[in-house]
Amino acid sequence: MALRRQLGLLSTVAVLVGSTIGSGIFRSPAGIAQKLPGPLPLILVWVAGGCFALCGALTLAEIAGAFPDTGGIYVFLREAWGRLPAFLFGWAELAIIRAAALGAISTTFAEYLLRVLGHNPAVAPYDAYVHYIAAVSIALTATFNYVGLRWGSLVQNITTLAKYGGLLFIVLLALALGLPHTGGHFTPAVPAGSISVSAFGLALVSVLWAYDGWEDVTFVAGEVKDPRRNMPRGIIIGTLAVIFIYALANLAYLAVLPVGQIASSPLVAADVAARVVGPAGVVFVAVTVMLSAFGTLNGSILTAPRIFFAMADDGLFVRKVASVHPRYHTPYVSIALCAVLGIIFVLIRDFQQLADAFVIAIVPFLALGVGAVFVLRRRPDYDPPFRVPGYPVVPGLFILATVYLLVNSVASPDSRWSTVAVLGGVVIGIPIYYATVGRRRAVTSAPAEP
Repeated sequence: MALRRQLGLLSTVAVLVGSTIGSGIFRSPAGIAQKLPGPLPLILVWVAGGCFALCGALTLAEIAGAFPDTGGIYVFLREAWGRLPAFLFGWAELAIIRAAALGAISTTFAEYLLRVLGHNPAVAPYDAYVHYIAAVSIALTATFNYVGLRWGSLVQNITTLAKYGGLLFIVLLALALGLPHTGGHFTPAVPAGSISVSAFGLALVSVLWAYDGWEDVTFVAGEVKDPRRNMPRGIIIGTLAVIFIYALANLAYLAVLPVGQIASSPLVAADVAARVVGPAGVVFVAVTVMLSAFGTLNGSILTAPRIFFAMADDGLFVRKVASVHPRYHTPYVSIALCAVLGIIFVLIRDFQQLADAFVIAIVPFLALGVGAVFVLRRRPDYDPPFRVPGYPVVPGLFILATVYLLVNSVASPDSRWSTVAVLGGVVIGIPIYYATVGRRRAVTSAPAEP
């Protein structure tokens, strides 16, 4: 049984925006300002991350229009590079990426829910409650998506509107009420020692955590109406909307707080709101972040199971995972699998461990997914409805940026061994492939003896 095409253009945009804007823009600026303690370097790294995301999004918009199938990047890797790279992507998503992402996002939701209720999630017993609340939130969003794509997309549309509107409201307040009193904290633009190649690269990892999600909408391409038209448009519109609000948010933060205070503020949006409108602003920000994280969690549960569904449908995973619910028309086994893995991760690991593992593991596959355009354009039957402008420079820049990011992460003493460990976890998938599905395929494709 095939999945039904039920998502229109607006829902496609909502999936991308809702999957991208989570906790990153609210909690990443502190760590970024610690690495780049100057207004201009701080803004530049967010601009660089936006350009990075846009180059990738424009390229995947082309490929997604040509291959609007369930699984997204998994399909692109299979079509361009073969079954092993596609399997490794699915393996990485299964073993590291998706469970880590669900854990990190649900942890943020749980922390802010406790704050809204008047409790400090950093002290006992609430620090333990964070893990349990996060696990329940994963189960809840999985239930929404289990009982139908319409329920999942409805939750996604509502939370996306709430989070984008809430963040825009905070930005406008900060610029309108904060800037006239402070004049902004934009000088000196580049204080001594505020920028270096290594620090910029490490800060870019945190920025990419905030931007990540623009590729997730490709996983549900098989359920998008008129996909050759709506997939490229949805990807481009959604990515531009995220870049726009992120740039405004960082300008708004600097309009109210100097870089030093941003660096020491893990909840920078709340501190900005408190400075501008008082305690009521803190509550508003906490609710906005809570809804934002919940919407991103729902988006991740909505999109990621489609990868495992596509793998199973191709024979690269347990066949049962490709089952479609006879009543709800959802990949229910895949959704349940994704939720269980996320719950396990969130019960045993903290936010930073989860977030760092996610970014490092996904980056090589994003590069391969974007690089697929160079292979596919050589095929005579390749007929995308949209072609990336600036080809081959735009996809080339994205790939160069990913290489820089990985090399910098390995070279930096602060991240070297964690990066090697994550990449090692991905490479373990190679012998697993040849010991399982790859071996079976070799046997079945071998010529018969005379």
